[in-house]
Amino acid sequence: MNISIIGAGYVGLVTGACFAELGNKVICADNDVKKISGLKKGLIPIYEPGLEELILNNLKNKRLKFTSSIGEAVKASEVIFIAVGTPALENGEADLTGIENVARSIAQNMDGYRLVVEKSTVPVETCAWVKKTIATYIRKSYKFDVVSNPEFLREGCAINDFTRPDRIVVGVESAKARRIMTNLYQPLNRPVLITNIKSAELIKHASNAFLATKISFINALARICDRVGADVKEVAQGMGLDNRIGRYFLDAGLGYGGSCFPKDLEAFITIAGKLGYDFKILKAVRDTNEEQRKFVLQKIKDALWIIKDKTIAVLGLAFKPNTDDLRNSPSIDLINALIGEGSKVRVYDPKAMGKAKKILKDVIFCNDSYQAAKGADCLIVATEWNEFKELDFIKLKKMLKRPLIIDGRNIYDLKLLKELGFTYIGVGRGNG
Repeated sequence: MNISIIGAGYVGLVTGACFAELGNKVICADNDVKKISGLKKGLIPIYEPGLEELILNNLKNKRLKFTSSIGEAVKASEVIFIAVGTPALENGEADLTGIENVARSIAQNMDGYRLVVEKSTVPVETCAWVKKTIATYIRKSYKFDVVSNPEFLREGCAINDFTRPDRIVVGVESAKARRIMTNLYQPLNRPVLITNIKSAELIKHASNAFLATKISFINALARICDRVGADVKEVAQGMGLDNRIGRYFLDAGLGYGGSCFPKDLEAFITIAGKLGYDFKILKAVRDTNEEQRKFVLQKIKDALWIIKDKTIAVLGLAFKPNTDDLRNSPSIDLINALIGEGSKVRVYDPKAMGKAKKILKDVIFCNDSYQAAKGADCLIVATEWNEFKELDFIKLKKMLKRPLIIDGRNIYDLKLLKELGFTYIGVGRGNG
């Protein structure tokens, strides 16, 4: 098929590259001229495993192209995906300005039937507004359909999530739209759930809110484990073996971050409030997540007594492994809190150093984990990169001023590190 993706951000690039890999002709449009210029040269603005190879391969085979003209993209394609950002406003609502602008541009450049697919994470009833906007600004009586097709891409494994999804959700109003979307995804041979549009829109927010709830629940439970001497990892394993619960997203630590969970949770709370429902459960989830950073900061203070003028090494800056995304990263919040209290902070991350240098001040950027640890009073693991799981602990112990590890992601074997002479403090590992 001829497909256009409006928005060359995280979702747009992954979606466009994957559809091109399936044999479609894809054109990605974005009004960021500098970004588009770089993409045409094969310069990828984000780190996502496998994405660079996918984009370069499909550029070479002329299945993928980039443009800064939305009009060009609209005229070249029958299926148009809207994948622009929907940042949070101060009141918690999603800013849909970009969605409206794209819908208007689509209407003004249509020269025949178009299937407009809303891919961005948006509040319920957004598709109805997209449909109304197109109908308002369309220049001729061309037919069109609007579809909701929420994305469920996890940073760090987005290509696999696109090609092997648990489900593909499609909200439609017409038989033609249903047929086109079914044919588009048919090569993946994965379950396709066809719903009405409003149900599809709600599924995305409901899914992310529920996953955030699991994370906040296990983090709250970790505090109980610390107080009674239980190990939250063992508790989570026991819970996860129950098929009704499952083990995924039951990992205690610094809390969730990134661009999706915090924004989507706040938006869902706001949506519910507008509909007259006070979603108290989700407010508690949000509050628990915000408190978790303070909980770990207090562990650092308890271990060091005085943190002013102490040298602290922090491993991991991205909000999760296999990405360079720093948005709402618990690590960044923790580092800023440490600096605010007078600590000297040394940091290292395998992929996020370039972006971190633009936002972090008064820290020492190191070339690897051992350089970060050299002379430090304490080592904090803030992101669970595989690289950190494979450290040489004998070498690490020699680098540290004192053998103290605060494992903010519970990636290490508590007994092993204690046998090696480390003071080990995890989150909910029963060690206060």
